[in-house]
Amino acid sequence: MNGPQSTSCLVAGGGPAGMMLGLLLARAGVDVTVMEKHADFLRDFRGDTVHASTLRLLDDLGLGQDFERLTHRVIETIGMSVQGVPVDVDLRHIPGPHKHIALVPQWDFLELLATAAEQEPTFRLMRNTEVLEPLRRGDGAVTGVRYRGPDGQIQEMRADLTVACDGRGSTLSASMRLRHRVFGAPMDVWWFRLPRGDGDPPGLEGVFTSGHAMIVIDRGDYYQCAYIIAKGADARLRAEGIESLQRTVAELVPALADRVRELTSFDDVKLLDVQLNRLRRWYVDGLLLIGDAAHAMSPVGGVGINLAVADAVAAARVLAAPLRSGRVPTRDLARIQVRRWIPTALIQGMQRIVHDRLIAASVEGSGSDAPPVAVRVLGRVPFLRTVAGYAVAIGPLPERAPAYARRPEPHE
Repeated sequence: MNGPQSTSCLVAGGGPAGMMLGLLLARAGVDVTVMEKHADFLRDFRGDTVHASTLRLLDDLGLGQDFERLTHRVIETIGMSVQGVPVDVDLRHIPGPHKHIALVPQWDFLELLATAAEQEPTFRLMRNTEVLEPLRRGDGAVTGVRYRGPDGQIQEMRADLTVACDGRGSTLSASMRLRHRVFGAPMDVWWFRLPRGDGDPPGLEGVFTSGHAMIVIDRGDYYQCAYIIAKGADARLRAEGIESLQRTVAELVPALADRVRELTSFDDVKLLDVQLNRLRRWYVDGLLLIGDAAHAMSPVGGVGINLAVADAVAAARVLAAPLRSGRVPTRDLARIQVRRWIPTALIQGMQRIVHDRLIAASVEGSGSDAPPVAVRVLGRVPFLRTVAGYAVAIGPLPERAPAYARRPEPHE
């Protein structure tokens, strides 16, 4: 911790947005420091869906082959059963070289980005380093951060620009008292694992009935399961005992009935507190917020990683030249929000519709036993299933890597 206590760009948080931004800016020759609170990236049940748009971005960066060598699962179709009506979302006909999404442990994805970034001489990753609060001038401009290093000592680092990529519980956002527009969500999610055998069906499946909803994701030797519960119902449902969850899972997905007893206690079940919100303003002088720090996303569609990565790409494209010059005008930060607000608002709008029309009825057991009209139409029109696949795997306004950051794939 005896290194220089200043940097051109300080990135708070080593998640998908933070690591991608650090890599891109370092390839632009910007002195960039990423502060990551933990000693490693090993956290369970984090978002790990890497969509086709992000896979194409990795190709741009010369990292496509490295990604392929990671242990991952390829998803070409997404199957759902809504009130007994089957609907398959087809990814095999979307444009571009990647006609699928990939499921990869997020820690492997982040280590891939970190390894690539550490090849750049202007990049520094400070692990086990917790950002505590912003440093501010008398006029309110942010000039860096105060942080706690691995030795427990509190220190300061100055920066021409600080970028908050520290997630939906952003310390920097809270310190600046930035205002959110909160949309709410009707559900929370229980995450847990169940064994998967070689003869079990692959892919991703969702089951929605009146009163219950569950997603089952093929992770190779196990299924990653998301059981959707009503918002705030965690304590009440846990009080019913693990046997209640075992029975419900067996009824929803009969193929898993022979292994639900692998759930021996609620210690095996992790709660995701689902939030859906968006900052009204993503920046102040000297500070930019992107990814979940600017907009907390619902798990619907698994878009969190990809939207955060796209934010980072858009930010790097705008910021590289100003950071090299040592001055970042606030209007450049505003440009980034304007560009990324549109896809964020569109995706959150779609998630709100799914919350209201599908999930709320499932977890609350309210409404008709018949599936929504949109689901029935989607089940009957193949073209619409491909459109839905595009919306999930690519989404609105995908970002491509800036020219300065592109690299050819290495020869085998």
